Amino acid sequence: MMENHNDWISLSGVKFVRNRRLILDDVSWEIRRGEHWTVLGANGSGKTTLLQLIAGYLWPTAGRITVLGRRFGETDLRELRKEIGWIGSFLQASVPPAQKALDFVISGKYATLGVFAKPDESDFAQAREVAERLRCAHILDQPYAVLSQGEKQRLLIARGLIHKPRLIILDEPCSGLDLVSREELLFTLENLGRLPESPTMILVTHHLEEIMPSFTHALLLKSGRVAGVGARDEVLIPDLLSNIFGVAIRAEYVDGRYWSKVDFR
Repeated sequence: MMENHNDWISLSGVKFVRNRRLILDDVSWEIRRGEHWTVLGANGSGKTTLLQLIAGYLWPTAGRITVLGRRFGETDLRELRKEIGWIGSFLQASVPPAQKALDFVISGKYATLGVFAKPDESDFAQAREVAERLRCAHILDQPYAVLSQGEKQRLLIARGLIHKPRLIILDEPCSGLDLVSREELLFTLENLGRLPESPTMILVTHHLEEIMPSFTHALLLKSGRVAGVGARDEVLIPDLLSNIFGVAIRAEYVDGRYWSKVDFR
């Protein structure tokens, strides 16, 4: 299918039902090439399900999805996934504990959780180069299970970048990290987002302070429906944030970052 550059990522009237439960309802969303988005919502709002649909791991119950200019139903999703880097807990839980970190990174090139094609020397060199940039090359010979959460997150990013994707999906990448590891990871993402050749990035988070300046747009979800969508400064406002989280919230913008204030009174 010929790629439509005006239809980079598009969801129209998307609905998803699992076990008779409505997870996503009438979700419509447009992402233009070069934009970086954040997705916010309370637990159970449908954030991860939405990302799995975009990455082609799930199929919508209703509606139309186009990713990287390719419409679902008219493209091979296995090939599409090779152009998408996924970074998040959805993959972490499925990694074989004994798998070497190096093999895990290389698996990203084949969009699998195992390497079913025999890697060549260029694959190994590329994996080590990406890991070096992310300061995790020293752990590549260790089993995945013995690594710290921060090390695992860096490997996930290396895995997501090895095949030079055009879309990176970040599903709560800071989950489980301490303060220093979180900030290191966020600045890694910020530097990536500022590159002229940066892939489109979609970040799911619960925390406003994890939205770095390069993420200029936001989608808010509440109970599987869109509660706000558009430019970040127009969406991350008290009324909309308080609505999706069910409590009074203010967002303060300081030094290029948002910081949340919750009022339980």
